[in-house]
Amino acid sequence: MPGTAVFLNAQADVVPHALLHNLAHNKVLHERVVFVTVLTEDVPYVGEQERIQVKTLGTGFFQVLIHYGFKDDPDIPLALQQCKVCGESFNLLETSFFFSRETLIPTKLPGMGLWRERLFAWMARNAQSAMGFFKIPANRVIELGTQIEL
Repeated sequence: MPGTAVFLNAQADVVPHALLHNLAHNKVLHERVVFVTVLTEDVPYVGEQERIQVKTLGTGFFQVLIHYGFKDDPDIPLALQQCKVCGESFNLLETSFFFSRETLIPTKLPGMGLWRERLFAWMARNAQSAMGFFKIPANRVIELGTQIEL
């Protein structure tokens, strides 16, 4: 499919769940697939020269590591527009951002107490979304989700 698919992934060495769900359900693969991992360093700020690392994985797949300091204000679209992948710059109008969304379901199964599971699920639901934190435009986001029983 024409365009760019960006999959945010917490771990750089793992295939994102959103990619697996997208392939399984929609049977779609974009011409350029970018796996983005954001790393927070133990310094207040990371300079522009050290911020982005791009690795070609082959056949239209790329790994982008974006480094921020703990006082930096993360902005994924801005960081992607400043780097070139496959010789091309990012056009946000041709880019879709895919997110994995996990919904936590409290259960009476052995493990944590039910009240703790409910509290944990409530806290997870009220946490800031990655979309807002990383300044990704809502009209460019596709969320693919799963339910996880606690």
